[in-house]
Amino acid sequence: MNARALIIITAVMVAGLVHAPVQAQDGKDMVAAFIDENAGSYASIAQEIWDLAELGYLETESSALLASTLDAAGFEVEMGVAGIPTAFVASYRNGDGPVVGILAEYDALPGINQDRSPERTLIPGKPQGHACGHHLFGTGSAAAGIAVRQWMEATGQTGEVRVYGTPAEEGGAGKVYMVREGLFDDVDIMLHWHPGDRNSAGASSSLANKSAKFRFSGVSAHAAGAPERGRSALDGVEAMNHMVNLLREHVPQETRIHYVITYGGAAPNVVPDFAEVFYYVRNPDPANVHAIFERVVQAAEGAAQGTGTEMQYEIIHGLYNILINVALQEAMHANLERVGGVHYSEQDRRFAEALARHLPDDALPIKSAAEIQPFFVTEEGTGGSTDVADVSWAVPTGGVRTATWVPGTSAHSWHAIAAGGTPIGEKGMVVAAKALAMTAIDVFTQPDLVEAAKTEHAGRIPEGWVYEPLLGDRDPPLDYRLPPGGTDK
Repeated sequence: MNARALIIITAVMVAGLVHAPVQAQDGKDMVAAFIDENAGSYASIAQEIWDLAELGYLETESSALLASTLDAAGFEVEMGVAGIPTAFVASYRNGDGPVVGILAEYDALPGINQDRSPERTLIPGKPQGHACGHHLFGTGSAAAGIAVRQWMEATGQTGEVRVYGTPAEEGGAGKVYMVREGLFDDVDIMLHWHPGDRNSAGASSSLANKSAKFRFSGVSAHAAGAPERGRSALDGVEAMNHMVNLLREHVPQETRIHYVITYGGAAPNVVPDFAEVFYYVRNPDPANVHAIFERVVQAAEGAAQGTGTEMQYEIIHGLYNILINVALQEAMHANLERVGGVHYSEQDRRFAEALARHLPDDALPIKSAAEIQPFFVTEEGTGGSTDVADVSWAVPTGGVRTATWVPGTSAHSWHAIAAGGTPIGEKGMVVAAKALAMTAIDVFTQPDLVEAAKTEHAGRIPEGWVYEPLLGDRDPPLDYRLPPGGTDK
């Protein structure tokens, strides 16, 4: 049975539960039971998205599958929001009350793929994969939203729950365009989660990030017969890369700069008249990112002048750092502890042990998948970046990570793809869905929590601050995952 058929089953289960008499049980037990009863359906949906592995802004089938799942469960769905065909907002409203949003992602990563195996096994002809687990992210968030809707209708709870379908998190900044469009302006609290190798709900920030594609144009010529007539665009890219690598010595130590040459030519005996390099600049402070990025642009301009080429660049995305909210994270942590960690079956354990042979020796022990990490607060961003950050500056935002991968697994690795395609990933997704749904119940039923989160949020925003996206006023880069030439083949 495929996932689309299971959507109908989910809808029937929802209808049956919401019209049944409300038992004298805690609402959190209700949503947990609902998610458990529908876990098989959600697992099938997540695995269908794992198979699709669609890249940012190209997630046509993945977004449609999640949107149709929410529609079947009684949500009103608006597709194509913020000028993005694969973005959507699904909402259920029951009178006046708090508005709780839940973020959902579903884009894959290019340049890496893996089968559902604990050994390195490529899938022929598949140049991308869910190495960050967004197939689980999107499905788990939809499951949480549906469970909250069921609870609201069963109990008469007033307010609104929304699931935001947010494409292209991986370098495309889909959420930033949605923030810029004002789609979160009336939301009281926003919730999110992310796959990981442990269960944690600490308050931690992220790195601000700005990226661009630098395109050099030169003059083609026979590389042996008439090299003096050529001006190599690839020389421009390589000169830029060299100068930026020298720049690393003269930037704040928390800075991360990385790049990939997306096109460097087609044949050694043809001087390339076009070359492209894709750059990321990261730092905990958005102001630092902006300043360092301008120095990278100057390096590109100098490289073009020195190689006799021309250079143009296109900003692809820009993200702030996450604005942490301790009040929300404490609530999320309490609910994560209530749910508990990920418990392996014997088959899961054998898979994890086989995969762990390919992980660093100092990786977390496999048994830690069942544990909840202690609560912590980290004010300054480290590690990666996310467009959740811009949402967090617009509305109080809280999140959670769960052990969808074998402990010790890094994101953006084949190990993450492999585990995410198995029951290990599905079980972590269920833990996340429950924690999200339970925290949403807290928001609906505890006005003091909402007030505390909003007060903290306002206190963290500098006086006089006005939101200005790091990506400026550009339109969503719907073709940013297409190679030069404009095809995804």
